[in-house]
Amino acid sequence: MRKQQADSQTRTRLLDAATELMLAKGFVATSVDDVCQAAGLTKGSFFHYFPGKEDLGIAVVRRFYDARHQVFAEAPFRRLADPLARVLGHVDFLIEWVRCPASPKGCLMGTFVQELAQTHPNIRSACAACFEAVAADLERDLDEAKVKYAPKATWSARSLSEHLIAVVQGAIILAKAKQDVKVVEESLGHFRRYLTGLFGK
Repeated sequence: MRKQQADSQTRTRLLDAATELMLAKGFVATSVDDVCQAAGLTKGSFFHYFPGKEDLGIAVVRRFYDARHQVFAEAPFRRLADPLARVLGHVDFLIEWVRCPASPKGCLMGTFVQELAQTHPNIRSACAACFEAVAADLERDLDEAKVKYAPKATWSARSLSEHLIAVVQGAIILAKAKQDVKVVEESLGHFRRYLTGLFGK
């Protein structure tokens, strides 16, 4: 049991270090040596858990998504009975999450896709799967809300879910350029107003 706990802690330290470094510098600019130094571990420890840097990148992406998914799965809006209230609550929760000082500053999946889509297909595929899961999560509530409040609308719940991802990712890029996270909050506010218009509210 102690060895399993130590193994888990060592792997976690490597993933924590890699996540922080790769959010700040990107995948290419972060070396295995950088990760080991930040984690206070040897390269032997690294290669015990990860065959190579790309394997680390995929693990970091999945862990980043899993952490986000857990936060949103336990959010208060999940308990709302009305599907449109859940949809709007989802956006409101996302706005609050962006404001929270403890939340990640940026999206690792978006950073990796911009940087690696043409050179690291396995990492790109891992990111695509995570974005697919994010879209599917909102799509379920949007489908219910559409049936109840906008049954004749021609837009699709999946397309609208992916539009939110596009808004967030674009806003993150602009926020980095301006060095102002409020850009993301404002963009999400515009999207919320757009949503209420689609539902005639």
